Amino acid sequence: MRAFSIFKRGMRGIYQHCGKKHLHRYGAECEVRYNNRVTNGFDDRERSEQAIRGIVGKRLTYSSTGIGA
Repeated sequence: MRAFSIFKRGMRGIYQHCGKKHLHRYGAECEVRYNNRVTNGFDDRERSEQAIRGIVGKRLTYSSTGIGA
């Protein structure tokens, strides 16, 4: 339930608006932030390294986004 507090803080500060279509994405981001916080032994460097490891081998192209299609 504490991940929800991160979500609420984000909605007041960073995001300002969250459409139903993307609500699951905002929730997933808050869950990752909650699970990878300093209390659990993660610092900024480790979070950055983990994010970079997660994108290796993945490619996002303009046509796969559905924009302009």
